[in-house]
Amino acid sequence: MAGRSHLKRTQIVGTGSAVPEKVLTNFDLEKMVDTSDEWIRVRTGIQRRHIADEKTTSATLASEAAQKALKDAGLSAQDVDFILVATVTPDMPFPATGCLVQESLGATKAAAMDLSAGCSGFIYALSLADALIRSGNGENILVIGVETLSKIIDWTDRNTCVLFGDGAGAVVLTPTEEEGRGLIASHARSDGSLGALLMLPGGGSKNPTSLHTVEQRMHFIKMNGHDLFRPAILSMVEAALCVLQKAGLNSEQVDLLIPHQANLRIIDAVAKKLKLPREKVYVNLDEYGNTSAASIPIALDEAKRKGVIRPDNLVLMVAFGAGLTWGAALLRV
Repeated sequence: MAGRSHLKRTQIVGTGSAVPEKVLTNFDLEKMVDTSDEWIRVRTGIQRRHIADEKTTSATLASEAAQKALKDAGLSAQDVDFILVATVTPDMPFPATGCLVQESLGATKAAAMDLSAGCSGFIYALSLADALIRSGNGENILVIGVETLSKIIDWTDRNTCVLFGDGAGAVVLTPTEEEGRGLIASHARSDGSLGALLMLPGGGSKNPTSLHTVEQRMHFIKMNGHDLFRPAILSMVEAALCVLQKAGLNSEQVDLLIPHQANLRIIDAVAKKLKLPREKVYVNLDEYGNTSAASIPIALDEAKRKGVIRPDNLVLMVAFGAGLTWGAALLRV
């Protein structure tokens, strides 16, 4: 990596995304658990989600999204000097999924690591990449948000199995000297006292994998959605206002809000508190469900490809997730 130099600004020069081909609809779920399409749509806004097959892993999807982002940026894997992968569903505890992606891409000059911050992971990774670039310790950085949540879902639990999907989104970050463009500000916070609201209790050093943890179904997502609802809204609004304040801007100047795609009622509440009309809020929750750390980069890539994001647009990205964690990033494209 490059040595220290004067502070630079970070810009996104390429985006990419990948989702499994298999689609699981609400009607499919009606045949699996005691639920209905109407119940899921009204309470969450989700209609479909993409589900990985047995051979598809987080590294598989991450590599595909990364290849697309590099092509979009006009760079090769050999140009990459750092890979940051945000995920709570790594291929294995170690080596890092980032290292598996590095090998898959042939990015032989790149350092690689994983970052675990739940659904806020992409925002956290973006902030770290920005710090590397601004300090002169990175030039071309791949930031990837990826999840294969279907592999840690209890498909008998109707409260969680209807919510989540699989996918990956990637961005390529490079330095720029151009004022007023790129990543303008970011903000990240956490509150570990609320960690029990969303967790995977089995498989770590506290509850090592055993017959007991398997029998107790401790290797599946456990979530208290009711108690998460209010903290999710408040934390996302707080993060959004914080980055706007750092940038000396207000919500009226935002061209597009890309929120974490968890629940339509949460998204609508956040937009209302920020006084943003629905046409300024990007939502693809109906198609993908909650893809955790992948949700924002998938939406960012999709919005760019569809022409929803235009040159000079001010894009606000905001998320909350397990930890609890939350964060926001403000981008001028």
